[in-house]
Amino acid sequence: MPREVPRARRIAEQVQRVLSQLLLREVRDPRLKPMTVTHVKVSPDLTHMWVNYTLLAGDSHDELQKEILDEAAVYLRGPLGRALKLRLAPQLHFAPDEELERGNRLDDLIGRAVRDDRARHVDDPAQAAAEPGTDADEDLGHYDSRLDDEADDSRT
Repeated sequence: MPREVPRARRIAEQVQRVLSQLLLREVRDPRLKPMTVTHVKVSPDLTHMWVNYTLLAGDSHDELQKEILDEAAVYLRGPLGRALKLRLAPQLHFAPDEELERGNRLDDLIGRAVRDDRARHVDDPAQAAAEPGTDADEDLGHYDSRLDDEADDSRT
């Protein structure tokens, strides 16, 4: 795994802030939907920057949005280079943020699995409460201090 350059990390954070503002002010295409710049990766020599984004409304994999951003990348190089005071203006490469979508998909899958598991295991709540050793708190791994108090009382 390549070593991360501290200057490149600082510049990536600055690029994220500056580029968000430039996209709002400089790109006048009415077809461009509102978006968030989620992550910026910078090459060690600062000549290439890969910008991940997420659309606030709609599908992030919309080809029209990517095409608009790729066209805007050419025009944003100059203002970005001047704002960052870099000797060479970096080439910008836009891509939808896959990590955020993957995380949302995993969250949905986990939520669905938990709901399915609860529906399968708790068919009759009265029967589950009547069975010994099926305390709901034990199933969830919760600690109940009352059980310790009862154990102390029985010892004395």
